[in-house]
Amino acid sequence: QGQLVESGGGLVQPGGSLRLSCAASGMIFSRYVMGWYRQAPGKERELVATATSGGSTNYADSVRGRFTISRDNAKNTVYLQMDSLKPEDTAVYYCNAKITLLREYHYWGQGTQVTVSS
Repeated sequence: QGQLVESGGGLVQPGGSLRLSCAASGMIFSRYVMGWYRQAPGKERELVATATSGGSTNYADSVRGRFTISRDNAKNTVYLQMDSLKPEDTAVYYCNAKITLLREYHYWGQGTQVTVSS
């Protein structure tokens, strides 16, 4: 059974930086599209960024230019480097792994809290 474990969240001041990590296990990591989602109180979960095994990335407009998703297939780990953080980035951030085998299968991490506040 595939498992995802996020780490790296915390409290940071506006303009600061954090790097989130997501370690995958029990899966052939390179076969999955990896993504980061976030959910703020009272809001729906939104896709932040995705990265394919081959290095193709996509970003939500709200984070493009500030966040960078990357993955290390040898380490079975995906990262989210978050720079120039804003209070509106405050949310629980979730790691996601997606594979399509007749239908889509999703694995989710437990989430890590990111709070941007002065």
